[in-house]
Amino acid sequence: MPKFSERLKELRIDKGLTQQQLANATGISQNAIAFWENEKRIPIIIAVVKLADYFNVSVDYLVGRTDDC
Repeated sequence: MPKFSERLKELRIDKGLTQQQLANATGISQNAIAFWENEKRIPIIIAVVKLADYFNVSVDYLVGRTDDC
């Protein structure tokens, strides 16, 4: 899911967050965020929804199905 990893990292950096800060804010482990950003693993849907809610974007935007937030 290259688009997901790109968008996740972009959203995190745009918000000025480290992976650890995002992990603390969402309850998702920093290791999971690192794996996703580096395309080492694919997130489960619950995590995708949690991240979309946190960044106030649609799931479709986060996974690259649309360019509209």
